[in-house]
Amino acid sequence: MSSKSVNGTLTPETTFNPHLYRKDFPVLSREVHGKPLVYLDNAASSQMPQQVIDSYAEYHGSYHSNVHRGVHALSQQATDEYEGAREYIRAYINASSTKEVIFTSGATDSINLVAQSYGRTNIKEGDEILITNMEHHANIVPWKMLCEETGAVLKVIPITDKGELDLEAFEELLSEKTAILGVVMVSNALGTINPVKEMIAKAHEKGAVVVVDGAQAMPHVRIDVQDLDVDFFAFSAHKVYGPTGCGVLYGKKSLLEEMPPYRGGGDMILSVSFDEVIYNQLPYKFEAGTPGISQVIGLARALKYVDEIGVEKIAAWEDELLSYATQEIKKIPQVKVIGEAENKASVLSFVIEGVHPHDIGTILDEDGIAIRTGHHCAQPVMERFCIPATSRASFAFYNTKEEVDALIASLKKVIEIFT
Repeated sequence: MSSKSVNGTLTPETTFNPHLYRKDFPVLSREVHGKPLVYLDNAASSQMPQQVIDSYAEYHGSYHSNVHRGVHALSQQATDEYEGAREYIRAYINASSTKEVIFTSGATDSINLVAQSYGRTNIKEGDEILITNMEHHANIVPWKMLCEETGAVLKVIPITDKGELDLEAFEELLSEKTAILGVVMVSNALGTINPVKEMIAKAHEKGAVVVVDGAQAMPHVRIDVQDLDVDFFAFSAHKVYGPTGCGVLYGKKSLLEEMPPYRGGGDMILSVSFDEVIYNQLPYKFEAGTPGISQVIGLARALKYVDEIGVEKIAAWEDELLSYATQEIKKIPQVKVIGEAENKASVLSFVIEGVHPHDIGTILDEDGIAIRTGHHCAQPVMERFCIPATSRASFAFYNTKEEVDALIASLKKVIEIFT
């Protein structure tokens, strides 16, 4: 997006005003240690707007009841809202049917469902599971466990010094033995946006099934699962302005129908006797027990909120913030940016020579600035760059250039203290 704003000051050419939306987020008006909160930890969990909080509270205050099978008014209203949320999410990601929208506790749970249900059924000794060096642990550990259980082989696509996938190596590693490709759409540690559509097409040519971790992509990229032709797509509500403890697994109906249930219990059955269990139809076959009803309703409201603003406008402003922050942080000689892919989402990871990231995070917190420090559940990324951890500032559309300036000023204070 082209903009003439300087340090968040609007000019006639500016087409996005984050201040219009900041008022929707109650937490952004609070202080931390006597300083205005500067929340730059959005890749871990984005904040919830009042509209989502209200939808969550309305369920609990007005029609709290279990869904499905209830004949009384509250249960029917809860069911209508819950299944209405499923339909909204189906349309948002352009799934062909609500049967392809499975509610889970989050992206991690979604990937584990695929590994344990599809994987146990279809993967055999000698098969290869191909993942990337930039995966979150949630898209590593389930496949490692499956390989140990089945005798399959785990292979890893390397990443370059810029933090991009080595696509030549990807094509060399991809073969007729590749049964599953697991790939993150947007790296939580580096911000890299991967060319998943092209990777999916190449994997399908070899007969592989593709699982995309879309947790970091949802807030920044318009997702169309049919256009991607992805087999499985996982995401979490709390990354996209919704509640914690809720997520979605999209799966192609043809694959889901052949997969056995992952968990047993209520709602995933049609009938139970000691002699026979008849499982429910999709999507309920994979939704055992009482679901996170208010969380699902909140997720749908969060996606509606994003849709009302426009994800393209959101991404453009976040790109501008990232560009500005990268430009300013590179003016500090002691700072090294980790991950400089050409195509990035709003994640800025960095190290300061001689200063541990936890010390950086502590001093920034004293200034009211919230960032994330550590390995970000992506230890192989840290190993690739020969570092124990990074500091990570991650931006949302409600962040401003003034907040970037506050980050830069606080980092200079860190350097004064430690160097």
